[in-house]
Amino acid sequence: MADAEEPEKKRRRIEDPTENLKHRATRPSVHPPYGTNVMAVDGGHGVGGCDWDGRWNHVTKFLERPGPFTHPDFEPSAESLQFLLETCKILVIGAGGLGCELLKNLALSGFRIIHVVDMDTIDLSNLNRQFLFRPKDVGRPKAEVAANFINSRIPGCKVASHFKKIQDFDESFYRQFHIIVCGLDSIIARRWMNGMLISLLSYEDGVLDPSSIIPLIDGGTEGFKGNARVILPGMTACIDCTLELYPPQINFPMCTIASMPRLPEHCIEYARILQWPKEKPFGDTSLDGDNPEHIEWVFERARKRAAEFNITGVTYRLTQGVVKRIIPAVASTNAVIAAACATEVFKIATSAYIPLNNYLVFNDVDGLYTYTFEAERKENCSACSQVPQDLQFPSSAKLQEVLQFLTESASLQMKSPAITTTLEGKNKTLYLQSVKSIEERTRPNLCKTLKELGLSDGQELAVADVTTPQTVLFKLNFTT
Repeated sequence: MADAEEPEKKRRRIEDPTENLKHRATRPSVHPPYGTNVMAVDGGHGVGGCDWDGRWNHVTKFLERPGPFTHPDFEPSAESLQFLLETCKILVIGAGGLGCELLKNLALSGFRIIHVVDMDTIDLSNLNRQFLFRPKDVGRPKAEVAANFINSRIPGCKVASHFKKIQDFDESFYRQFHIIVCGLDSIIARRWMNGMLISLLSYEDGVLDPSSIIPLIDGGTEGFKGNARVILPGMTACIDCTLELYPPQINFPMCTIASMPRLPEHCIEYARILQWPKEKPFGDTSLDGDNPEHIEWVFERARKRAAEFNITGVTYRLTQGVVKRIIPAVASTNAVIAAACATEVFKIATSAYIPLNNYLVFNDVDGLYTYTFEAERKENCSACSQVPQDLQFPSSAKLQEVLQFLTESASLQMKSPAITTTLEGKNKTLYLQSVKSIEERTRPNLCKTLKELGLSDGQELAVADVTTPQTVLFKLNFTT
């Protein structure tokens, strides 16, 4: 009997938070009112009368009648549509290839109160797939142009844009949204957003308050491959629970670049890292990956370097890709993954269907292949487990070894960890890299052993990093 009940428990564990969306709908907005920059389209429909007869027929078919795939507890009504049109507040992070598709899909599905955050400006190379942009928009903020385009084309839609980093907003900004959708190409940004939503969770006597959960829908693409996932912070696997699925960014050893190049990428990196600052071809100007003259210079130097070592394969396109760290993008993959993400937003917002549980993989490199699986929570996840992480080191280990573990561990992948602890009742910074003066003062600690630093078995270390807005606690366990 227990086995038969298990799928039902899992299903309800996924479904319950969606019931809280409508309860949170009465929460007052902490964001300034929207503007009224909504243009009339097709001769005739302003904000006040934008819902002509039959406009939402494609949506009401899902919300106002039962069906074989609807949620068992779903009761068809007109209230769900009104919730989408008038109340539900969505945040889209990223206005690039995925973001443009997401904004279009969500707006055409009945979501009208949308915010979009993006820190980038439009580049000429974006225009082949980011269809909300035109040549005249090159150089302008992606978020602003995307919001204006949607507002002007879809009557009644009110997209608010934010030309900022996600780290520029505080908890009150994120707390106002019912659902957050990510269309990012940065693992660091994903992890930070994941950490922010986990920090918003409320617990009472150790029990999670479901009303504090803000669902996170995350999409990602690379070439002809993509994935979509549903994350209910505090309940399902978070980004950091499955961090091993995201391989660390490849960095070539400096000794290989300088002395023993074997790949065309080594030659390009040699020109970028060593020759550019030495020769200063354009004065004291930093290398700009969007400047054709800069890329051409690196390309020519890399080609000469490759000829010296009989290496083939250095091309202008590869040079641009290495310099800009370009992830290959295919418009059709973006469209598929954005459609999957928007569908999950619709399912969670309306409670009409059971959400994805919880990870979808898409691959059309050779034919079409897709499957779903349930990524499970990691008991000792550094982001969502609520318990200090164990660090196993001998007392003779140096602080440099701990730092190296934090950055190279597949389950942590930190970028520039700052380590502090409490010694004799006082906070002590063991190492901090981001502030030059403190880095210089704490650098000698890297060569000291943990015992020399005064650390003891069971000592707690607090580690801050750009990958999360929260401080991660570690418990030091000395090994023999």
